[in-house]
Amino acid sequence: MNQTFAVNIIHRPEMVPEYAEKVTGQGKAEDIGRKALLTESLDIFKFQQETAHKNGLKTTIQMTYASLFNEEAVSIAKADHEKYGDEIALSLLGLPCKEFREKYNTKDFCIWMFSMEDKKRIVDDVFGKFHEIFGFYPESTGSYYMDADLTNYIKDKYPSVKCAVATCWEEGPKAYHTCNNSWYTLFDGGPWNPWIPSKQNTHAPAANEAEDSGIVAIPHLSRDLLACYDGNGSNFGTHPQNVLRGMIYDTKTWEYPYLYNLIDQYRHLEKYNNGYSYNMMFVGPGWLNKMGRWEAPYELLKKSYEDGMAYYGELKKEGKLVDMTMAEFADFYRANKTYEEPECALWKDILYGSDKQIFWYCDPYMRAQVNMDQGGAIVDLRPYAAKLKWEVGIGTPHVQDASYPFLIQEKYRAGYFTHYAGEGTVRSAKVCYNGEEVDLCLCRTHARFEQDGKDRKLILDPVDIEFYDLTVTLQTIITFTEGSSDIKIERNILKMSNPDAKVTVNEYMVACYGTTEYPEDMTGITLEVSGSGKSASIDYAYKCREEAIEGGKLATAVIPAIETKVSLGTDADDAKAYIREGYAFSPMFTLGVEKEVSEKEVVTTWLSLAKAN
Repeated sequence: MNQTFAVNIIHRPEMVPEYAEKVTGQGKAEDIGRKALLTESLDIFKFQQETAHKNGLKTTIQMTYASLFNEEAVSIAKADHEKYGDEIALSLLGLPCKEFREKYNTKDFCIWMFSMEDKKRIVDDVFGKFHEIFGFYPESTGSYYMDADLTNYIKDKYPSVKCAVATCWEEGPKAYHTCNNSWYTLFDGGPWNPWIPSKQNTHAPAANEAEDSGIVAIPHLSRDLLACYDGNGSNFGTHPQNVLRGMIYDTKTWEYPYLYNLIDQYRHLEKYNNGYSYNMMFVGPGWLNKMGRWEAPYELLKKSYEDGMAYYGELKKEGKLVDMTMAEFADFYRANKTYEEPECALWKDILYGSDKQIFWYCDPYMRAQVNMDQGGAIVDLRPYAAKLKWEVGIGTPHVQDASYPFLIQEKYRAGYFTHYAGEGTVRSAKVCYNGEEVDLCLCRTHARFEQDGKDRKLILDPVDIEFYDLTVTLQTIITFTEGSSDIKIERNILKMSNPDAKVTVNEYMVACYGTTEYPEDMTGITLEVSGSGKSASIDYAYKCREEAIEGGKLATAVIPAIETKVSLGTDADDAKAYIREGYAFSPMFTLGVEKEVSEKEVVTTWLSLAKAN
């Protein structure tokens, strides 16, 4: 692929923007048909469109249900389509309006939370109204999240749709907590960049044509892949008002270098993705309210939007950016990407000035985060190989929670740095010598990225591990192979201060499953260890039991609740494999492989994921 920085600019004439009714109607009884509200929303939409066009950028206009009843919004969309080549698309956001509330008798507005019966009614209603107004069906749609059943229905009924905004990256408990526990949009665990969703689960990319839902999905926002994970994502995105909400600007000069650094870091991802990188700006009018938002006056909101667009416009003039409509992007993506080609991101802290560096990897079999601040530990792991069917909405087991379950998640299950008792989820290694033990989670390092054919390698800088009378220099190499559901980890003992010494490397994975901070029922999980013609198993019952086999090669857990099988294995003949059950206060399980090594030797293990039937 030639070097391409693809950008989607998406606007929606949201006649009744979220939040805005409460602001424009302060002190008055609720009225979502209030003329002042509709007029201001339309003025903001016009300003957004004009700002994009002034900078030579085309947009995707995602018409909302409410806007389809507004003649001026419709005429602007038609005119800008003719003059600038903007795409007229259809959003499933912006449902609330008098017509919708009277027809459906509800204040619900999140399409994925409705019952399947209502999802179909609403989709047919909205798509029908769009066709009545414009004379064609849209090629693009979207919401904060679109569940698989909803996407499959839309693609089947309206085959013209080829692109959709389908999730909001890491919009889960972290965002929920910073909205006073009142923003019930829970969908952690999806890709951060465009992907082709599988028919079974929107978050899990399709591995082949049979799994292909028929659309290209894009995220709702392009967010800081480090700050957003460590904190509330709503403060860290290439949406300028996110940056203002996060107070990441100079209050005296109204400058925000972080916004441009964030866009540039997304551009930089072409180094890890065969020359391709992506960014999107998706801003509803509620953010540009005349009364101001996030402690920022309207003048600053307006300036931030103008400056953001000007930056994209300048990149386009320099030949460093290609602005595409959503439908154009879907065609580009399908022409240039294969199903199994991964999305990679080696990301550094550009906000807090720390030295922290993380790596994200996503393909049809997994999503993983490697944290170099913890010695290359895997601190987030989602088993997409299971392609878990996870129905969402009223009448399903998950009315609001659309997250893809994790096996490892350091924010919700502690990670390495944990309480005085129990363990947190992490995939790391311990180096042991003469009764002393050092976890690589304590060894901060950095990594460089290498691509070798189908292998994406993360080569970590060597670290020195100091024992009482021995120093060990160890290097970690982590390999992700395209088309495989394995993560290969090599620990290379480069040097020891005593060349005749031997150390034990204990490769381990502490895991569980869930979508929030709260523990799930671990009964039903089966742990098994095998090798040398022997095997032993544990049916999880919170009894703190352990099994080990000398000459063991494989430790496995089967988790029926998320239809996942995870294994930690080695091809070494002289290793010990073990399994460990947790207890009620530490409801985890541990898979591990131990091997004694000398200077210049390498310990190689694989973490493998599969669907458990």
